[in-house]
Amino acid sequence: MNATRTGLLTGLVLGLALAFGGFGAFLAVLVLGAIGFLIGRHLDGKIDLGQLFGRDRG
Repeated sequence: MNATRTGLLTGLVLGLALAFGGFGAFLAVLVLGAIGFLIGRHLDGKIDLGQLFGRDRG
């Protein structure tokens, strides 16, 4: 899946959360999506979460 499709899907999900769940649901989906994105990038080996949070052991 390319970046355009991922962005479109993310926008649709956030729009639906805002339309049907209100602003609180929108923020919850946004935060959980960002956490899922970071975990996915970490599992793919494209981001080092230790460096991101200042726990560099090297």
